[in-house]
Amino acid sequence: MSKNILIVGASSGIGLETAKSLLAKGYNIFSASRNQPDLAGITHITWDAQNPDATVFASLPDEISGVVYCPGTINLKPFHRLSQEDFKNDFQINVLGAVAVLQAILPKLKKADGASIVLFSTVAVKIGLGFHASVAASKGAIEGLTLSLAAELSSNKIRVNCIAPSLTDTPLAKNLLSTDEKKEASNKRHPLGRFGTSADIANIATFLISDESSWITGQVLGVDGGMGSIKMM
Repeated sequence: MSKNILIVGASSGIGLETAKSLLAKGYNIFSASRNQPDLAGITHITWDAQNPDATVFASLPDEISGVVYCPGTINLKPFHRLSQEDFKNDFQINVLGAVAVLQAILPKLKKADGASIVLFSTVAVKIGLGFHASVAASKGAIEGLTLSLAAELSSNKIRVNCIAPSLTDTPLAKNLLSTDEKKEASNKRHPLGRFGTSADIANIATFLISDESSWITGQVLGVDGGMGSIKMM
């Protein structure tokens, strides 16, 4: 029987690529986001990270074998220009939205014979990047959540891992890659000589959902072209 996977934020970018990848491997895909993905073969429910409604998940099957939480923010400003509302908004979308989803579907994850949760951080948590104070603070909380839940849920055979990308070509990052000059500058900042694609990240999310990663939990995986671990000469 095909496993049921929930992808939150599958309407674009990494979430959409992950949905395509998992569909191709025969999973049953359920989507939750404000907008319905332009993708045949999935079941969609409307859900908003800024106003999370736990009741919408009642329509999902009794067993869910995996969830990928993709909503994120890129709010880059000097620290003195970041308002408390900026911090609250980033925390709501990046952290509290994930908490709301996981609490709502946890009973369904526990009913599966082994399940996988995939969350997202950013390389900026590890290396420190200027103008990232708000997003890095909230994504740092996601890394803490990942480790805590991995410990707490291990007895239920639920694995919890986190992907920490660097700059990736998604609609969310379009302003950072809007010109050839910006793209070239971004390429040069990465040891492997290029910024990321949605497929780069979706491939890892697919792996973490699959049984091929059945002995991996409590990890923050840097998928960042080497930026988080290699110093260029």
